[in-house]
Amino acid sequence: MPERTGYLGLGSNVGDSEGHLRAALQLLPTHGVIVIAVSSTYVTEPVGEILDQPDFLNAAVRVRTELEPEELLDACKAVEAERGRQFDLPRHSPRPLDVDLLLLDQIELQTDRLTLPHPQVRNRRFVLAPLLELDPGLTLPDGTVLADALAALPEDEQRAERRGPLA
Repeated sequence: MPERTGYLGLGSNVGDSEGHLRAALQLLPTHGVIVIAVSSTYVTEPVGEILDQPDFLNAAVRVRTELEPEELLDACKAVEAERGRQFDLPRHSPRPLDVDLLLLDQIELQTDRLTLPHPQVRNRRFVLAPLLELDPGLTLPDGTVLADALAALPEDEQRAERRGPLA
């Protein structure tokens, strides 16, 4: 199987958020996902359908894996479950851990369960800021330069404050 490079987004806003993110870094290798690099953490405001909830702590990780895209998604969901994520709550509910598959090599894919690249990667500051910290020249398979996507976001929207390394 070919080894692929991918990027995952990590987020938490329930309990010990930093502890949940650190735990994800420990759990991913047990599911066939090797963590290569970790961004700083960012404190970000919630986006989506439920805005009245605590801020998130977010980070991005560069990973290497031999897993196929949907197997990698399964690994992400397993790590979330191991940290207490409940999957029967409304979309965008507060959660101890969110592990989003953002990019996997130059794969473009759309299935019932998975879209690659992640459909929101271009327009969410809490995804773009840590991703670009890991790889400032990152582009999407369609040629979109993610640094340009970040620069195009309105400055007064989607607060994402860099906090520092994941200690």
